[in-house]
Amino acid sequence: MAFALAPELVDQARGGILVVDFGAQYSQLIARRVRECRVFSAIVPHDVDPDEVVRIAPGGIILSGGPASVYEDGAPSLDPRLLNLGIPVLGICYGMQSMAQALGGVVTNSGTGEFGRTEIRVHSREGLFRDLPVDTCWMSHRDAVTSAPEGFTVTAETPGAPVAAMEDPVNRRFGVQFHPEVVHTPFGTDLLKGFLFDACDLTPTWTPANVIDDQVARIREQVGDQRAMCGLSGGVDSAVAALLVHRAIGDRLTCVFVDHGMLRMNEGEQVEEAFGKHFNVPLIHVRAQDAFLSGLKGVTDPEEKRKFIGGEFIRTFDQEAAKLGNEKFLVQGTLYSDVIESGGGTNAAVIKSHHNVGGLPDDMDMALVEPLRQLFKDEVRLVGEELGLPERMVWRQPFPGPGLAIRIIGEVTAERLEILRHADFVLQEEIRLAGLYRDLWQSFAVLPAIRSVGVQGDSRTYAYPIVIRAVTSDDAMTADWARLPHDLLEKISSRIINEVPGVNRVVLDITSKPPGTIEWE
Repeated sequence: MAFALAPELVDQARGGILVVDFGAQYSQLIARRVRECRVFSAIVPHDVDPDEVVRIAPGGIILSGGPASVYEDGAPSLDPRLLNLGIPVLGICYGMQSMAQALGGVVTNSGTGEFGRTEIRVHSREGLFRDLPVDTCWMSHRDAVTSAPEGFTVTAETPGAPVAAMEDPVNRRFGVQFHPEVVHTPFGTDLLKGFLFDACDLTPTWTPANVIDDQVARIREQVGDQRAMCGLSGGVDSAVAALLVHRAIGDRLTCVFVDHGMLRMNEGEQVEEAFGKHFNVPLIHVRAQDAFLSGLKGVTDPEEKRKFIGGEFIRTFDQEAAKLGNEKFLVQGTLYSDVIESGGGTNAAVIKSHHNVGGLPDDMDMALVEPLRQLFKDEVRLVGEELGLPERMVWRQPFPGPGLAIRIIGEVTAERLEILRHADFVLQEEIRLAGLYRDLWQSFAVLPAIRSVGVQGDSRTYAYPIVIRAVTSDDAMTADWARLPHDLLEKISSRIINEVPGVNRVVLDITSKPPGTIEWE
């Protein structure tokens, strides 16, 4: 089946940017950087039909990088027609090489390549490099363009790339061998802005306020005078989706918050306070802690924990949905990254098996409302701020659906949950007081179900250890352990041991990902 961009994305991409994906690990980053410049972007596959591009009518095209060589068998190919639509084109790395090859230039494999920070020398300041402080850029290539196509001017070079940048201003075609989308290219964002606003003549109109107005109108059109329900998890995605739908249809939205008892301290109350009282969203708070805890009795295998919690969540949510009875729409916090990973949104939406806790019933006779399908995670947070969602919910670090159950290594019991919840509260409080919360991808406590000997006062203790886990990351694909200040670690350790009964030892996990994972289970 030929690729077709989802209708709601076509409307936004018209006059925006299409990022043609050649398999680069940074394709989503390119799209996000464009959006940070307040221009909408959408990702399409490298074999997108040029007729589809004409139908979308973007204001510009960016050809992404990619891991392959243009000479490899089966390497992603560029349809030359994309370069002759009268639409401005910027090729990045592999995208530039594909453009050069398609237009008659020469691409050569030098056998060495350039990787990492590289000095760059600019030959011309007439185009994208105008007024930019250029000295270093970020390279990642083996092939290089050694002869630019006819009509192009070589505008920059590096020691390993005689054509580090090239421009054909008459046909508004540009190429850079380096990666302007990464922070290691200091002038990268300004170069992208030059392409967006000078070459493409676009207007920066993609803002959280405009997103809200657009989505509210779309939701009203989709839902009409019917009713909808939303399963709240306490996370930012479902919270922002719920608030957008509530702004659109008011009290015809009912939120169901299944509290499985595995949340961190006061989180259930925070959800109820924010939605039930502050925003006045009709909210059903299902306190199902006893049922979940009973079902976890004797379970130590992490996959069994996840399976039970997911199944029990579905059963509980299904019961509440049956009680409501007349809801025709189900609100879900699907993000644009989910759409991309599932093939670009070309097929009918399917309720994700791992959404929130363990998936929602796949036989529910309700149509999906997905107001975040156009947004990346960082954009969801900005929209949440614009909607007035409390800071603690907007910027909450990623939290697993099964919650504290998979941060207890062993059987989940009421006692262990209380110990871990209290220890995690101390950790989070001190991380926030130190001003580090938003610098960390995740920070949390882990309770292994083992005991060790300790001494408190004049008495021998035999109690649990608490493991502190804190990591930095951009996307959770890789992560590094956070170098927390020693005095902060000392304070956290002292408070946990003194304030949390049942704990006599605090240790620090200094494992990166890989080889470890962020969560322990």
